[in-house]
Amino acid sequence: MEKNKTVSTDILEVQGFDISPQLTYPLFFLLLFVYFTLLFSNIGVLLLIISQKSLHQPMYFLFCNLSVNDLIGNTVLLPQLMAHILATERFITYKQCVVQAFQSHTFGSASHMILIIMAIDRYVAICHPLRYSSIMTTRTVVGLSAAAWGVSVVLVSILIGLTVRLSRCRSTIQNSYCDNASLFKLSCEDVSVNNIYGLFFTVLLFTSSIASIAATYFRIALICWIKKNKDLNNKALQTCASHLVLYLIMLWSGFLTIILHRFPNYPDLRKIAYVLFHVVPANLNPIIYGMQTRSLRHKITEILKRKLPLQ
Repeated sequence: MEKNKTVSTDILEVQGFDISPQLTYPLFFLLLFVYFTLLFSNIGVLLLIISQKSLHQPMYFLFCNLSVNDLIGNTVLLPQLMAHILATERFITYKQCVVQAFQSHTFGSASHMILIIMAIDRYVAICHPLRYSSIMTTRTVVGLSAAAWGVSVVLVSILIGLTVRLSRCRSTIQNSYCDNASLFKLSCEDVSVNNIYGLFFTVLLFTSSIASIAATYFRIALICWIKKNKDLNNKALQTCASHLVLYLIMLWSGFLTIILHRFPNYPDLRKIAYVLFHVVPANLNPIIYGMQTRSLRHKITEILKRKLPLQ
């Protein structure tokens, strides 16, 4: 009878994590520590790049985009997740759930788009150094960044739009968060269109980012191999290593989430994988970029020396 009954309530129950009471506070404080670390590191790097004129370069502007994306994506997820861990009853309105799902998927899509642009920036810097300033102008970088956000918003708007058109016959989110799959599972209607577009959306993101980044790094490696220039090789290693590590971490987290979606018998693993997809790259991005990027590392070291003079 459930599939013929439409639910009109706007209040949804969130399943959350199935954890023992003894683990409630340790998990809460762990997520709180992770969230504050994420805020401190990303906001710190943002303020450093904004305040230092020598860092007003395309590469660092793109990294600012990545940090802002990480902050938004995790602020949408973690505070509410921590509140639900402490709560005996976990409820969310349908509109809040839709907003959370929209922002969460926009976070994932924008991450791919921004990292593609960062790969292009590194390709131009290494393979066309004399033309770099004329190609990667402020206008070009701002335009590419706006396009990354714009394309992400359009793709996710279609994804969520196909879901909100469905009537609901259930009121329980079978997850610890709101995403598109959890939302359309509230419906008893045919969701074939949602599944097809969701597959198209996922394949488009992963194939475009993998193909673009693989192509740029292949060209960079080819140029380095042809020229056999030690300085060029060192420059390529210093500027590309951090970007490649960031991308591989995000790719691994994304693939893990997709794979675990295929195992419905392990719901908690899927929930954990989704949280990791948000928090692991966001926490590691400023650390890896700060340590691997010479200019940023030197600025951080200078500031630390001024603030913490050696006795």
